[in-house]
Amino acid sequence: MASIHHLPSSPILYSFESPNELSEKLAVFIVKAQKEAIDKKGRFTVALSGGSLPKQLNKLIDNPAVKWDKWQVFFADERCVPLDHEDSNYNLCRKELFSKVPIPPKNIHHIDIALLDDLEELADSYEKALISEFAQKDSARFPVFDLILLGIGPDGHTCSLFPEHPLLTEEDRWVAYIDDSPKPPPKRITLTFPVLNHALRIAFVAAGEGKADVLSTIIDNPEAGLPASRVRPSHPGQVYWYVDDAASAKVKYQRSEFKL
Repeated sequence: MASIHHLPSSPILYSFESPNELSEKLAVFIVKAQKEAIDKKGRFTVALSGGSLPKQLNKLIDNPAVKWDKWQVFFADERCVPLDHEDSNYNLCRKELFSKVPIPPKNIHHIDIALLDDLEELADSYEKALISEFAQKDSARFPVFDLILLGIGPDGHTCSLFPEHPLLTEEDRWVAYIDDSPKPPPKRITLTFPVLNHALRIAFVAAGEGKADVLSTIIDNPEAGLPASRVRPSHPGQVYWYVDDAASAKVKYQRSEFKL
């Protein structure tokens, strides 16, 4: 009997009155995802982006339900700069989150700064770190993250996947490099769409009226093809939007009542 091809599930949109409520509910969601992952396989695999996202994870700090020793943290994208540089996503996450919680340093998988001058080697090295965590590449076509947490840019980019860039068509690599980012710094590495679209859960997080126009385009007009609209994990994966009412003010798509 032929296997059934499952279409991606429709996104689930949660919109909250304030950024604080958004952060509270996001933490509830993350803790539930963590419990399901740990109960199933003893660890929780997460990828984080930078921007405003790390600050929006503040409700995980001093949260006794978070089992930090079970987390394996990767970066959805990273700027090719030293780890203490102000543009480093690792450094941003360290300042806003990691320095305030008891996560073992070995559980945080950052780029190899010895390879900053060779972007192809740097991307390969990070892909090998993923392969090490997610078994051998030949036994798993792509890694399956328990949760990938993403932001969006005003142009609709997510990770370091920018509109009309050749990387949008990458189908094989887990990690790719970009040396011509339209947003500085120009040199970065990023997870690719095949990795994003094999995740069990993707949560986009956006707050503030500055996100209203692009959020409306991403959600209501996906045929425009903005990178964030192309994040649609295959079954049983699911995309969630955690936004505040200011960000969703122009979105016509149906909101869901928050319940887990």
